[in-house]
Amino acid sequence: MHERSSGADLAAILRKEVERYPVGTRLPSSRALMERHQVSPVTVSRAIALLAADGLVVSRPGAGVFRAAPPRTAPPAGDTSWQEVALSAEAGIPPARSTDASGVFGALALPPAEVIDLNGGYLHASLQPERALAAALARAGRRPGAWGRPPLEGLPELRAWFARDVGGTVSAAEVLVTAGGQSALTTALRSLAAPGAAVLVESPTYPGLLAVARSAGLRPVPVPVDGDGVRPELLAEAFAATGARVFVCQPLFQNPTGAVLSAARRPEVLRIARAAGAFVVEDDFARRLAHADAPPPAPPLAADDPDGTVVHVRSLTKPTSPSLRVAALTARGPALERLRAVQAVDSFFVPRPLQEAALELVGAPGWGHHLRSLAGALRDRRQTLAGTLQRLRPELLGARLPLGGHHLWLRLPDGTDPQALAAAALRAGVAVTPGRSYFTAEPPAAFLRLGYGAAEGPDRLVAGAERLVGALDAL
Repeated sequence: MHERSSGADLAAILRKEVERYPVGTRLPSSRALMERHQVSPVTVSRAIALLAADGLVVSRPGAGVFRAAPPRTAPPAGDTSWQEVALSAEAGIPPARSTDASGVFGALALPPAEVIDLNGGYLHASLQPERALAAALARAGRRPGAWGRPPLEGLPELRAWFARDVGGTVSAAEVLVTAGGQSALTTALRSLAAPGAAVLVESPTYPGLLAVARSAGLRPVPVPVDGDGVRPELLAEAFAATGARVFVCQPLFQNPTGAVLSAARRPEVLRIARAAGAFVVEDDFARRLAHADAPPPAPPLAADDPDGTVVHVRSLTKPTSPSLRVAALTARGPALERLRAVQAVDSFFVPRPLQEAALELVGAPGWGHHLRSLAGALRDRRQTLAGTLQRLRPELLGARLPLGGHHLWLRLPDGTDPQALAAAALRAGVAVTPGRSYFTAEPPAAFLRLGYGAAEGPDRLVAGAERLVGALDAL
């Protein structure tokens, strides 16, 4: 059993035992708990941390763990009804803003330990370089000046590394370090589009992007995607119809379809954007999520873009850990100054210890080994999940499986309600994502997104697919 789930299991047992102790009484030692429950020190430590977070125990260094006093009675709730008026005061005054984070909440939700997670958007701990991250953070903390203020644009060494990683003609001076990919997208849209303007997005697309656009007062306009990426003729029509000056796309292993922008369409997309006088925001989130059996990916659109049409987003979060929120924006010309100004106003800078840790991680000999290991593990997980679905319900799978990322995009039978299916699947013990939140308007069909990066292992993927198909059959 994985340490995180076993820690939760032990905490559930200890909650019942704690009730038998008087307030202030010392609980058994960690060694005693390890022997009694046959668990590791890490499991005991996590269980105690969960109890402390619930206010049931208090840990006193050098003395032990004691039962905490019961919490005081909560004060009566205040009257917050006035906020309904305050938060709606700008309604009807353009540009109206809306912050619908339902799609984001769904992607970030942590299911109970007994539920198989085919919903999460981050790697399971077994796929993360946890030891390398811990070592990098420890080394970073000991660097001279590690806790000082970094330059607003980011550490020069980290900017240079991102520039080399993007490749082509990109230089370190054209890179801005940001606090993760979501922050980079937020900065890009707020910098490049005026409130009330249209912004073109792929359809379907990542719900977090739609939430960012709407919260900035922008109007996301969909441009359909097929197996070769965004359709250029529809992109040109959307620019002409809306006057938009920004198009956001994921050319590599698009979320959620997994599509890769074809070699023929890549120059067409840039030509259309230049003709419209528009920016292309290239969200390159899956560059380090290519599978071991994938061909070498095409270079980023930004790698050969001397005129600054492309604003590139590159993040370290997806291939490492959700808590390593370090990413980069690459831009040229006045756009870079606008991005720099907006980020400085919003968040000043990315904490230096985190930047130093990122530098230590990507500079360590084990970085390449981690990426190769991850590529193999993602390939195996894709084959396991897709193979199980192929055996049980092959009609759910598309004609081409993506060779990157960590999710599948399923086309459900006509008449299926994805929300009802997701609810039935959750009751059966597997968490999945309905496709509705990936569309800016009504979806053309019923879809479901299945992630295979967050599950504990291959056995859980097989069981999750079987439970999902069982729920679908029951509907």
